[in-house]
Amino acid sequence: MRHTCRGTINLATANITVEDSCNFIISNGGAQTYHLKASSEVERQRWVTALELAKAKAVKMLAESDESGDEESVSQTDKTELQNTLRTLSSKVEDLSTCNDLITKHGIALQRSLSELESLKLPAESNEKIKQVNERATLFRITSNAMINACRDFLMLAQTHSKTWRKSLQYEKDQRIRLEETLEQLAKQHNHLERAFRGATVLPANTPGSAGSGKDQCCSGKGDMSDEDDENEFFDAPEIITLPENLGHKRSGSNISGASSDISLDEQYKHQLEETKKEKRTRIPYKPNYSLNLWSIMKNCIGKELSKIPMPVNFNEPLSMLQRLTEDLEYHELLDRAAKCENSLEQLCYVAAFTVSSYSTTVFRTSKPFNPLLGETFELDQLEENGYRSLCEQVSHHPPAAAHHAESKNGWTLRQEITITSKFRGKYLSIMPLGTIHCIFHATGHHYTWKKVTTTVHNIIVGKLWIDQSGEIDIVNHKTRDKCNLKFFPYSYFSRDVARKVTGEVTDPSGKVHFTLLGTWDEKMECFKVQPVIGENESNARQRSHETEESRVMLWKRNPLPKNAENMYYFSELALTLNAWESGIAPTDSRFRPDQRLMENGRWDEANAEKQRLEEKQRLSRKKREAEAMKATEDGTPYDPYKALWFERKKDPVTKELTHIYRGEYWECKEKQDWNSCPDIF
Repeated sequence: MRHTCRGTINLATANITVEDSCNFIISNGGAQTYHLKASSEVERQRWVTALELAKAKAVKMLAESDESGDEESVSQTDKTELQNTLRTLSSKVEDLSTCNDLITKHGIALQRSLSELESLKLPAESNEKIKQVNERATLFRITSNAMINACRDFLMLAQTHSKTWRKSLQYEKDQRIRLEETLEQLAKQHNHLERAFRGATVLPANTPGSAGSGKDQCCSGKGDMSDEDDENEFFDAPEIITLPENLGHKRSGSNISGASSDISLDEQYKHQLEETKKEKRTRIPYKPNYSLNLWSIMKNCIGKELSKIPMPVNFNEPLSMLQRLTEDLEYHELLDRAAKCENSLEQLCYVAAFTVSSYSTTVFRTSKPFNPLLGETFELDQLEENGYRSLCEQVSHHPPAAAHHAESKNGWTLRQEITITSKFRGKYLSIMPLGTIHCIFHATGHHYTWKKVTTTVHNIIVGKLWIDQSGEIDIVNHKTRDKCNLKFFPYSYFSRDVARKVTGEVTDPSGKVHFTLLGTWDEKMECFKVQPVIGENESNARQRSHETEESRVMLWKRNPLPKNAENMYYFSELALTLNAWESGIAPTDSRFRPDQRLMENGRWDEANAEKQRLEEKQRLSRKKREAEAMKATEDGTPYDPYKALWFERKKDPVTKELTHIYRGEYWECKEKQDWNSCPDIF
């Protein structure tokens, strides 16, 4: 039986993709698509390799060809733009030609006038001057003609080589697209291998019935899932806790996912408040296993400021940056113990341990928090349980800055303004917090300040994400001039030191070391008292103090993570309670943020849509403020820029820096339930 040709696809514009171990696809991006099957995986790879080589040769031949552009794969938009450019150049050259004609005309008249002057009987000196002017006029006309001719030659050259330039540009564009597709395919294959490994690891522990029910429950309310081997995935069936939607922003048609879909919002809210009064929240809905093509989102983000990149919630955790900032108070008891110290140097040791403890929650937390909206707040009232209460407010959007104030009835106040700057470098992400942290002890008046170190997230594109902290922190007591220097050592594959190592020294104003600190930022911190030994130098004495168990004091040790924390974004016990519903809070509180609440409930597609709505609303508000400021400037009328609601920007008396300091009145407004001054941001 004779076989006829079913059609052709130009290799130069063909797209070759691998479907599975034996199948591959060739398409031209249009109506023609061929699904081909090889006898084995080796045979398939041989065909794909041969086709890729042939495609590379075809593209190269097309780029080097000088034929007409009828068969080029250049878009009509590019052609039109190039033709418009050439047309503009032609008009400019015509303008120059007109100017040249005028210069020639007036130059000839000028030379005629100068010749007439030469024929007159004038002094010899005047004739010499007239001759010089005549020569300069001639040179000017010659130069003008040369300039016009050069412009005309440039236009001719542009017209002659425009086709070659178009082909070269298209070739570079195709090369870039192929590179992106290759990297995207690599990221997909890596993700596929990781998921296959996880599925193979989990599969023996599940029966078919429980596996199926787990998948059904995980996928409730979920949008499109990846089509990569969905039938081979198995998950433990998590116990889903469905929380009410945001009461401050109800949307028609939104339903509650899961088994509680037949319960009204008011009933769920009432039930949640009752549970909150009884005990703290100890779990949240498990994180759904949504697949995501990371490279397709990240490839256009290299070198940009992270806060200016619209990111889907797939990269987030269901907490805002204000709530993450509040997590610094997880080990507040260290400041309680420091407030009881009579010795300022011992007090500094506990302050240093508190500084290190704020990083312990980041060791497994590779997801980014939500960027707060301008004017967004978060309160944590633990006055009855733990003796402190805290308030955060987003005081600036670009650059993003958050102000934080916490006060304790145990005799200390903590305040800070942190501006987060971050850069995506392709392989890793650098997060650099800017701003000063203040801790004041009321009884003694000791005022401590310090800054945060750089956080680095590694293996952004390929590999398992991991976080490292590196840099130095200087904690200064501005009353006694005592100082503690902490060193966070970056991880090194070739180092024999323990990972995440932190060391420190507590010195008096003269520089004498009284305590040394040793530990890791994810586990514990210990201190050793330095007691010089007679007849030995300081370094030997310090080494001996390390070896003496009697001088060892455990300053801080990390609390264990809750059960199944790996399924709940690796949240600590405090983090699990931060987004729990509370009554009487401000309408700008992060707990009312709808996209964050939807994400926590596992409804990520709706959360992404809600996130875009909130960002657009904030964008329109910013444009409105800019328009009002411009109008005020044009009219010459005074205009008040945006001001934070609960914080006031002024010069810090200690550091002399401009910073936002708590102005008060929040807790009084909460007691009166007077939130009339709060903006509508959700």
